Amino acid sequence: MTTASTPKGERRRAALVKAGAELLAAGGFDAVRHRAVAERAGLPLASTTYYFDSLDDLVTAVVEYQARTDLERGRQRLDELTIRQRGIDTVVDLVLDMLLGTPCDTAQADAEAVLSRYERLVATWRRPYLRPLMHMLGSELREFLAEIMARSGRHLSDGELERLIALVDGAVVNALIEVDPDPRAEAARMLRAELGD
Repeated sequence: MTTASTPKGERRRAALVKAGAELLAAGGFDAVRHRAVAERAGLPLASTTYYFDSLDDLVTAVVEYQARTDLERGRQRLDELTIRQRGIDTVVDLVLDMLLGTPCDTAQADAEAVLSRYERLVATWRRPYLRPLMHMLGSELREFLAEIMARSGRHLSDGELERLIALVDGAVVNALIEVDPDPRAEAARMLRAELGD
């Protein structure tokens, strides 16, 4: 058993990943640095290089943690819904939470969070080491979105699901250029119109 696989080692590694995820959400990829992650986790700087082979390895773990946390949160919400609660508004909210993240307290804060999320997605292109992971996570997300739709009585083909995702993406990008942006509201409006009962 290596030190990294002991319960203490696993706790430390998990604390570093969680701290990195918080930094990524707040400041994007540039915020995830060895020193910042260690400080946020309350651990020595050397722990980041002990538990991760490189900064790329740490960033990969952070991105995967963030995506899997979102997926798990979405699965819990879907499992808690009764059949009667799976109307169009609930479906739209759950789909948008999966694509845009959990809503913030104000429209302005929510727009900032959505923008940050899209910036991270686009920035992945400049980080080739993340592409295999992002491809895998994207497939898992699409499977879950299809499950949301199916369990709500809406069976979509792969092409129809891709069109819904593109519709949300387009609505978000268009809304972000407005003077007073509310990308979630615009995406919800477009999605409701597309899924209309």
